[in-house]
Amino acid sequence: MDFTPSDKAQALARRLNRFMREHVEPYEPQWHREMAQLESPWQELPDIRRLKTLARAEGLWNLFLPDADLGQGLTNLDYAPLAEIMGRSFIAPEIFNCNAPDTGNMEVLYHYGSGAQKDQWLTPLLRGEIRSAFCMTEPEVASSDATNMQATAVVEGDEVVLNGRKWWSTGIGHPDCRVAIFMGLTDPSADRHHRHSMVLVPLDSPGVKIERMLTAMGMLDAPYGHGEVSFSDVRLPVSAIIAGPGKGFEIAQGRLGPGRIHHCMRLIGLAEHALSLACQRSLARTAFGRPLAKLGGNAERIAEARIAIEQARLLVLKAAWSLDQRGIVRSMSEVSQIKVAVPSMAQRVVDMAMQLHGGGGLSDDFPLAAAWTAARALRLADGPDEVHRGLVARMELAKYRE
Repeated sequence: MDFTPSDKAQALARRLNRFMREHVEPYEPQWHREMAQLESPWQELPDIRRLKTLARAEGLWNLFLPDADLGQGLTNLDYAPLAEIMGRSFIAPEIFNCNAPDTGNMEVLYHYGSGAQKDQWLTPLLRGEIRSAFCMTEPEVASSDATNMQATAVVEGDEVVLNGRKWWSTGIGHPDCRVAIFMGLTDPSADRHHRHSMVLVPLDSPGVKIERMLTAMGMLDAPYGHGEVSFSDVRLPVSAIIAGPGKGFEIAQGRLGPGRIHHCMRLIGLAEHALSLACQRSLARTAFGRPLAKLGGNAERIAEARIAIEQARLLVLKAAWSLDQRGIVRSMSEVSQIKVAVPSMAQRVVDMAMQLHGGGGLSDDFPLAAAWTAARALRLADGPDEVHRGLVARMELAKYRE
């Protein structure tokens, strides 16, 4: 296995790092202050739009898309280090049009969408003119088992009718969010992998209602947010179904593979940022006459954090390589492994950094509390740890049953 990025990816990484140093990192503290002062945080600040325009002009745009005409045409392995760089910042993925859930939704439209669906939704998403949401998780059932899904997408003649309630619909609070991908039960008599459909739902459709915005560990995650959304007799043309009825699971499988690579590499960037803050703090602060780095086993904790980050990065790069070389079906174990390992690693590293910052680590004066929340949330998003451990175990045991 060769994890060396291509020359193109290495050049992009240098340009991305420079853009981050010159534009994103100096502005981010100001962004946090300005957002905290807003009466309503559900808005995009003008400087974010300015940085988006600048990033697009410099060719640092749609870096995730494996199409050289619409993006940079990078493999998962080539994109992974770029996702790590962007993961050091809360605002960077948005600035480069590489933010979730838009990346996953754009990949769905790119791989599975019809020409008309691409014209209506993919093109403006790629231009950064609109944002999108993904509506799969439901409040009334254990959504880790997708066969529990109660929301319906029933075909009636030339229409598809949606009913149900979704929550943790990420991105739904953004003022530019215009469309959601809704997953619902279409044919309960079909086999479990062909019962569901994914439907493109304009958010201004009659019957769509954002019931409330949810907090994650007390945080709103504005201006994107996570919403609870009801769908009441929402009628759309059958042409709004992506790839046709019963294709929901196939699409979900294709969507989540690269998406988990993106999530995990961004978390590694987050962990690197937390470790950097921890090191700086441990050398600059003294207690009992000594730097924090020389007190209470802190040096060992910093060493363990470095080891854990390096291990996690190699595991993700292996998963990205496998996804590129063997496809999602033959890489499911590797993808599930990183989904378990990386959020837990990031949570531990951030927790250590918070401890070194004392009370400040719990406050909004540092990005650590929000970073810890992001890492904790990823242990549930895209499937809880327990589901992924179960998959890894089944695939491992199958080697011996054979």
